[in-house]
Amino acid sequence: MTEEELKQFKAALSITAVAADLGVPVVRGRCKCFFPQRHAHGDRTPSVSFSEERGTFRCWVCDDVRGDVISLVQIVKNCSFLEALNWLKETYHFLVPGAKSSMQNHAIAPNAASANTPMQNHSATQNASLVAKVAVHEAALEYNSPEPAKELVTEDERKKIILSFLKMLSPVDKTPAAAYLARRRIYKPIWDKMLLRTITDYGALNNKLKETYDLEVLKYVGLFSEKGNLRYYKHPLFFPYLDTKRRSCYFQARAIDSTVVPKELNLRGTVPYPYNVSALDQKPGWVYLCEGVVDTLTFLGQSISAVGIPGVRSFKTEWLPLFKNKSVVLCLDKDEAGRSGTEYLQSVFTQANIRTVVLGEGLENYDKITMKEGDDINSWFGGKK
Repeated sequence: MTEEELKQFKAALSITAVAADLGVPVVRGRCKCFFPQRHAHGDRTPSVSFSEERGTFRCWVCDDVRGDVISLVQIVKNCSFLEALNWLKETYHFLVPGAKSSMQNHAIAPNAASANTPMQNHSATQNASLVAKVAVHEAALEYNSPEPAKELVTEDERKKIILSFLKMLSPVDKTPAAAYLARRRIYKPIWDKMLLRTITDYGALNNKLKETYDLEVLKYVGLFSEKGNLRYYKHPLFFPYLDTKRRSCYFQARAIDSTVVPKELNLRGTVPYPYNVSALDQKPGWVYLCEGVVDTLTFLGQSISAVGIPGVRSFKTEWLPLFKNKSVVLCLDKDEAGRSGTEYLQSVFTQANIRTVVLGEGLENYDKITMKEGDDINSWFGGKK
């Protein structure tokens, strides 16, 4: 496997899915450390966090417990780099670059079906989940899984806290967040439609949350850091992930200062569904699949039906039934990671008999109407950084 193939292979893996295959219980993006003896009280409050977007994990106490998906296998199975890589290749053989799809002959050519072609049947979608779902490993695991972390609040209570938090935020009108969005040609009708919000007084909000909820609960649901403060000091613009009833139990926060890294900060835990999931209405038609919320909002501002995912690693095969009766235009960024992600998503949708086309495919010689290297959808439409 070449260096580029290895990079592509790792990009196609979900680090939390691999953790599950290893028997590691990840709850809302966290698990107990693999070396609890190093922690006070045996790491009663889980210290290892996972980032789906970056494909990494780290323990906030142990400096040597961190890395990518291969490092995770090395630690859990106590094996070498090569042994970890071979285990991943064997377990996820269908994602190895160059591996032939078991449904290769059933792939739908870009121009072979109409825009309203539905999935052939639901069972095909269920079978297709093998593309990226975790396969249960038959061998006995070498790692003794820690007991799941005790829930400080129920799932329903957690959702209510997130909703309450979002209601404490301010509309973006006449704020620095509004100027940030306007520079990207995203305007008030879209702010209001998608219920975008911002922090206007960090200190007051931080104190109000502490007065309203127990600090350990705020940490547990992912709003506060281990140091005991609201996590979104440098990320004041919020994109709620609205469900079909316009409620939200998940969000993404965005930095509006271009020097801040990372520029996006997600609520810890699992992404429940694509951004703007209401566009997946089961009716025949096209939908554009974007990499990120800003690109999705750009399309919505042009009256184009679009949904977004935080990154290719965050796409879940259990979402495939949501795309029933849709043809999908893949609109990932024009860079190496975007191309790798596009190839992966093409294979996922093809396995489910869902037609896909790539934005700009076949127009490579028309420089004025195609995305340039390094562009995303927003920059393609004239948005400024």
